[in-house]
Amino acid sequence: MMVTVSRKAHFNAAHRLFKKEWSDAQNESVFGKCSNPNYHGHNYDLIVSVTGEIDQETGFVIDMKVLKDIIKEEIEEAFDHKNLNVEVEEFKNLNPTAENIAVVIYNKLKPKLKSGLKLTITLYETQRNFVTYSGS
Repeated sequence: MMVTVSRKAHFNAAHRLFKKEWSDAQNESVFGKCSNPNYHGHNYDLIVSVTGEIDQETGFVIDMKVLKDIIKEEIEEAFDHKNLNVEVEEFKNLNPTAENIAVVIYNKLKPKLKSGLKLTITLYETQRNFVTYSGS
């Protein structure tokens, strides 16, 4: 029996969507206001979902306290109140779009989970704009 458990988290971060090799005009044409050279920010909501078999001894798919601690250490502490382009290594050469942020979060969390567990990341950049990533 496969069951999915989810944990919601939150972080605030600034970013700029742009390609270094493009002119300001081309960046603005593609990314609009999100290419502001002075950056802009979002209040991100993150839902981390883990799917797997229920452990017969504990009754858990994953201990939610363990999941909470992994998210806090790997994501919230690394991203919260940061300029993603400047302060987060993964985005030094990667455009911090919601899509790329979700993939980076997945790649940071997946190795921390027991093998056999499926991970799905849902990242809300705004209340209306969100992405979901479940691996390649």
